[in-house]
Amino acid sequence: MTDPAPLPSEERRTRLLAAAAVTLGGLADVLTPLGEMFAARGHELYLVGGSVRDAVLGRLGTDLDFTTSARPEQVQELMRGWADHLWDTGGLAFGTVSAAKADQQLEITTFRSDSYDRVSRNPEVTFGDTLEGDLVRRDFTVNAMAVKIAADGSLEFVDPLGGMDALLAGVLDTPAAPEDSFHDDPLRMLRAARFVSQLGFELAPRVRTAIEAMAGEIDRITAERVRTELDKLIAGAHPIDGINIMCESGLAQRVLPEVPAMKLEIDEHHQHKDVYWHSLTVLRQAIDLEDGDPDLVLRWAALLHDIGKPDTKRNEPGGGVSFHHHEVVGAKMVRKRMRALKYPKQFTEEVARLVFLHLRFHGYGKGQWTDSAVRRYVTDADELLPRLHKLVRADCTTRNKRRAAALQATYDELETRIERIQQEEDLAKVRPDLDGNAIMELLGLPPGPEVGKAWRFLKELRLDRGPLTREEAEAALLEWSKSQG
Repeated sequence: MTDPAPLPSEERRTRLLAAAAVTLGGLADVLTPLGEMFAARGHELYLVGGSVRDAVLGRLGTDLDFTTSARPEQVQELMRGWADHLWDTGGLAFGTVSAAKADQQLEITTFRSDSYDRVSRNPEVTFGDTLEGDLVRRDFTVNAMAVKIAADGSLEFVDPLGGMDALLAGVLDTPAAPEDSFHDDPLRMLRAARFVSQLGFELAPRVRTAIEAMAGEIDRITAERVRTELDKLIAGAHPIDGINIMCESGLAQRVLPEVPAMKLEIDEHHQHKDVYWHSLTVLRQAIDLEDGDPDLVLRWAALLHDIGKPDTKRNEPGGGVSFHHHEVVGAKMVRKRMRALKYPKQFTEEVARLVFLHLRFHGYGKGQWTDSAVRRYVTDADELLPRLHKLVRADCTTRNKRRAAALQATYDELETRIERIQQEEDLAKVRPDLDGNAIMELLGLPPGPEVGKAWRFLKELRLDRGPLTREEAEAALLEWSKSQG
């Protein structure tokens, strides 16, 4: 059965707008009274930006963005008493009033016609008088569509900059010249890659050209804002496309240089798998193993698991290539990069630990690990074990179907062993067979670091030999204590 022919653009436009009207009609209990209130005071009100784009694409969430001719103080006055909650999170200086009504989060911003100093990305806020002037300053045409909210509850689609044409074509373009847009706010270049990931769109040729020429301008942006965009990109439906845009345009070399650095040159004498494309394949396969919402820890670990390979690459006699200890080097590189991007400490450590552990399974062979080695695998992974399972499985990208099946079967067997040992020993609660008080009593020690050393010895012993009787644990501790002098 062949796929149906694509609909003509005009028919698609009609259907998408009709579907958006139905979606927005379902919000009449919020939109209609808003339209009435603003119109009664002589103000225009428009749903705008990503809210319109997502309504057209059938993916509207609970965050609604509006623009209006009313000034911020007037908006506050109108909303007070009607909104369930009204607050100022610092946006008032930029003309934005935030509110909540029913299940919707509302942001209402006065028409803007800002100017930029092109040194920072902070605009000199200037309120405007027209919708068109507000829309032309936005990042992309697909985000520059609006829907007028009338007093009678009717909705009028407004698209002076061709945003619907761009949406139908799946193209990201800027309302004005991209060079001007990116000089005003360089973060828009990274947002372009992010929207490629989220929407599956392509960049207009002039936008790609401008990003390639201006990639260095991203250095004006704070690490925190870069991090936010990177997380949105990697959480998108098409992160590989977004990452490729970053690498091909030069943006990644400025904000995440370890990723394009994986594009190792392959020569005819020392063959090896392309590390960059292997890593993107692992990312795609890890995403396929997710249980629900995007798992940022897993996705970052999948993308970065081999970033230590360029620094550890060695050409071996006979034409082989080795990357000894690349997991150790890679974990250090993850920590360094994520600290530079101001990631939280726990998030950074979780990604780094997965990178450090991802190669350990390959020492398992055909099941040669002792139960002690299995215990260590589980306890070292700790709460990250389910993610480690997915990362290891995703890391199998061989085209040899027999080898791929053998690797997956071996990991199935390891997981079965883990489940058996966990049931027998409750590995999540592994503790030494003697507690601190028993250690101090047996060795005649006061509280202090020596007790901690003894405790750690007993825990290692527990991992090596499994549960011990009290007599066995005491004998082993006395033997260790004697060896320590």
